[in-house]
Amino acid sequence: MPESRISVVVLTHNRMAQLVDTLTRLRALPERPPIIVADNGSADDTVRMAALLFPDVTIVQCGANLGAAGRNLAVNRARTDYVAFCDDDTWWQPGSLARAVRLLDAYPRVGILNARIEVGVDGATDPVSTVMRMSPLDATGLPGPSLVGYMAGASVMRTSVFRQMGGYDARYFIGGEEERMALDVLAAGHAIVYCPACTISHHPSPLRDSALRRRMLARNAAWTAWQRLPVMDALRATARAFGCFRNEGTLWLDGFALLRGLKWTLRERRCVPDRVVAMLDAVRLDARAPRRESSRSELPQRQV
Repeated sequence: MPESRISVVVLTHNRMAQLVDTLTRLRALPERPPIIVADNGSADDTVRMAALLFPDVTIVQCGANLGAAGRNLAVNRARTDYVAFCDDDTWWQPGSLARAVRLLDAYPRVGILNARIEVGVDGATDPVSTVMRMSPLDATGLPGPSLVGYMAGASVMRTSVFRQMGGYDARYFIGGEEERMALDVLAAGHAIVYCPACTISHHPSPLRDSALRRRMLARNAAWTAWQRLPVMDALRATARAFGCFRNEGTLWLDGFALLRGLKWTLRERRCVPDRVVAMLDAVRLDARAPRRESSRSELPQRQV
């Protein structure tokens, strides 16, 4: 692979041990990509240890925990055509980045590739990947199944597309932040494709708050719907979010935050074209089929 065609951006926050392991694996890749770490204001020794052990790795200190928007600062430092994303508990498998470069070179319509995700020490395929592989959308002229979404920490993007879309919105923090990006990418005429030949390993960190993530996913899905989707979709997403908040016992706190955010979401509302809405509806209808029951429970609605 020609040198420096693709960079790797790693997002981290207070996970020093996981980051050291991930960087060790990324530096051993045969593609030898430039590596850029976006540190979201870690309060432990993450930055010091990374700088000491990996002097060739670029570390961008975000100054605070920006969530997914920390990736924006890292991409600003990239000087390559393509950017591969991972988190501090995921890493790319050897050869995957070279395959991504070849595919993106050969298919200029593709803006985002989503990798196949292997989970844990046994390398089981993540159910999300199975759903992506079974996408009902027309993939004519594409190198793999066509998608309406992707996983932010398991994707390769054209650097120009990421910048054209403006990166991730800091107001979303993290959790479903890629949904609005996906809609904007599709609206701009780019394709999102599942690429099983590109593989990323995910060893989920125990340092995570699953309940908080569920609430953020629900809130962000509602905000995205109000920004980009038809009104009925937005109302349904809002109802699902309030149901989630009620189940988590945070109805007043999270409900107020969601409603407060409607001021800027409505101000920035720009509904996607009908062809994108049709793609979303096709995926939603297909997900209702009995054969998808076991897989679709792992996904937020309209995520792939």
